[in-house]
Amino acid sequence: MVIGVLLVFGGGAAYLLTREPQQPEPVAEVEIVPPQAAAPAGQPPAVHFSDVTQAAGIRFTHVNGAYGERLMPETIGSGAAFLDYDNDGDQDLFLVNFRYWPDHPGDGSVPTQALYRNDGGGHFQDVSKEVGLAVETYGMGVAVGDYDGDGWDDLFLSSLKANHLFHNEHGHFREVTDAAGVAGRDDMWTTGAAFFDYDGDGDLDLFALNYVSWTREADLEIDFRLAGLGRAYGAPNNFTGTDSYLYRNDGDGHFTDVSGAAGIQVHDPVSGLPVGKGLSVIPVDYDGDGWLDLIVANDTARNFLFHNRGNGSFEEIGAFEGLAYDPRGKATGAMGIDAARYRNDADLGIVIGNFANEMSSLFVTADGKAPFADEAVIEGLGGPSRLSLTFGVLFFDYDLDGRLDLLQANGHLEHEINKVQASQHYAQPAQLFWNCGTSCAAPLVPVADPGDLSRPLVGRAAAFADIDGDGDLDLLISQNGRPAVLLRNDQQLGHHWLRLKLVGKAPNRDAIGASVTLTAGGVTQYRTVMPSRSYLSQVELPVTFGLGDSTTVDKLGITWPDGATQALVPQHVDTTLTITQPETGT
Repeated sequence: MVIGVLLVFGGGAAYLLTREPQQPEPVAEVEIVPPQAAAPAGQPPAVHFSDVTQAAGIRFTHVNGAYGERLMPETIGSGAAFLDYDNDGDQDLFLVNFRYWPDHPGDGSVPTQALYRNDGGGHFQDVSKEVGLAVETYGMGVAVGDYDGDGWDDLFLSSLKANHLFHNEHGHFREVTDAAGVAGRDDMWTTGAAFFDYDGDGDLDLFALNYVSWTREADLEIDFRLAGLGRAYGAPNNFTGTDSYLYRNDGDGHFTDVSGAAGIQVHDPVSGLPVGKGLSVIPVDYDGDGWLDLIVANDTARNFLFHNRGNGSFEEIGAFEGLAYDPRGKATGAMGIDAARYRNDADLGIVIGNFANEMSSLFVTADGKAPFADEAVIEGLGGPSRLSLTFGVLFFDYDLDGRLDLLQANGHLEHEINKVQASQHYAQPAQLFWNCGTSCAAPLVPVADPGDLSRPLVGRAAAFADIDGDGDLDLLISQNGRPAVLLRNDQQLGHHWLRLKLVGKAPNRDAIGASVTLTAGGVTQYRTVMPSRSYLSQVELPVTFGLGDSTTVDKLGITWPDGATQALVPQHVDTTLTITQPETGT
């Protein structure tokens, strides 16, 4: 792969970014793909994703505030979340928006966050104003969780400047940021976030990443330039890092900032400055000790693995466990992150989407134990992912064959990048990798024609949910400065499936952190209830198992967040089961 030559003036390497708002392209009528014949062995099955954005009623266009000064925050957003905000059983959609800069009001409109209610059949209605979420702010990412255990999912909105927490009051949201104590600081830039129970007391705590220490004045003073194009977007390695936030849930609607005491502030031993430049986080129990750890994707700084000691504190051991750097010992431009046991065995895989001309990272354990090794090349991900600038990444079983596949949402930061680097484009197709299992030379096989998913996008967030109740997983990809894109999964392979909605004990009613194993056809699959994943995003809470040709499930095992276990044998497939945690494990 050939990396184009980039000349930078006035203070450091330009990061290659931008885009200007564009009008939505007209969307053609969706044609449902008829059932397809089975693909040859070792070849991805024919599956079509259809762009149903307009037909589904989604009219959201992201505003990035860009007007010509090339300010770095214009390039990063924005996030998205699937959640059942009204408890009617289907997946609604929240889309994060930025705003115009105060001295450049754009076209005079007021861009706000957007919530779309699902009617159960995959058609959506904008209810932002009536539910109290038509808020104007410099929105970045979103985290969803029922932090007070009342049975209604609440919503945390990360932002450049102050953050926002909205309490869900039976389908209407009330801002409680100040009372909860989670606004952060006006001079911070918060990105990815996650609700999870770090201290084992049963309620959901909040972890919020901060990116770089940025000001408009510093950005303009450095004056990044791209040869032949002039003023360009700057790189994060020209700004100092930041400390992230860990908020302990006090159980009374208030959170306490325990970031320092908990050990999640990492400083350079020489300069004393913060190291972190976090964009995405996933809570995962990587060592199986029963405590959720945190893995952080840092942009141009080493990735973090915060090992949960089980006593309310963490130890950062990313380098020790093999997650900090690429195989050459270099920090990458890390964006999105996801984790899964995608081989259906003991090994955990951590995928991280990286900057253009850096292959995605795929860190995998050996025989179920750390340290991790980057196996992107031998798994088939390395070469095909090298040119793309990848943001959102997701493990999900798109064809319901019982193996987790991989999605990458791609898009550049500089809208004129092709003028100086022929291999790069501003809008880039998403990449779908089919998990071939053990019958191919490399497990991850690029899908050549996934339908409308192959259309070039300025991709950022990626999230999945079954929006229409047919059992397969549909996709949402947000774009920077462009319309969000809703892609319906129109696979017609005849594979069976089972979806599970877990209801835990209060206060963690969503059972966030629960692990599930399912055995069918001699294969055991693994899932964790963890909506925080990808890039600035949240996926749906129900977990989906593809069963392939299996029409029965041999056994199902659940380890609930408090450690209680439950075993059962589902009597039906091709359905969604709601399972409530019993008072005692069985």
